[in-house]
Amino acid sequence: MKDKIMDRWSTYEPFHVVLGDKKVADIIITNHARSRWIDRVESEKTGFEDICAFLWDRLKKDQIKPYYKNEKDVYVVEDDLVMVAEFAIMENEFDIAGNPLHKMIIVTFLGRMSEVIELRDLKSYYSWLRHSRRMTLIKNSRKRK
Repeated sequence: MKDKIMDRWSTYEPFHVVLGDKKVADIIITNHARSRWIDRVESEKTGFEDICAFLWDRLKKDQIKPYYKNEKDVYVVEDDLVMVAEFAIMENEFDIAGNPLHKMIIVTFLGRMSEVIELRDLKSYYSWLRHSRRMTLIKNSRKRK
């Protein structure tokens, strides 16, 4: 998902938006992220282009923030939607200073904090999730013996 508006008024520089220490020039949605979008976010605008346009708009408006200050892969959109993203350096794409540009790969959407209260504290949520899965595995192993 590329855009025509430029970060600097220069015809030589590809468009990018700064997110933390990354210069995002493209957004890629995985199939898993699209299925989670349909399940957890919205069921009407579900195409890859729709999701990219939404995220690109929020990225330009500076409405995508890291979930935790030190966290580099979990982000919050509009202080509500929690998503997991990875970054990869784009080949043969550089800004005018020669710094590499990145593509933002959306891995999954965890949901909206306004709907799923557990998402407000991910660390305790994942701790609980790991514990409950472990306990389920322990119970299942007891039944087999």
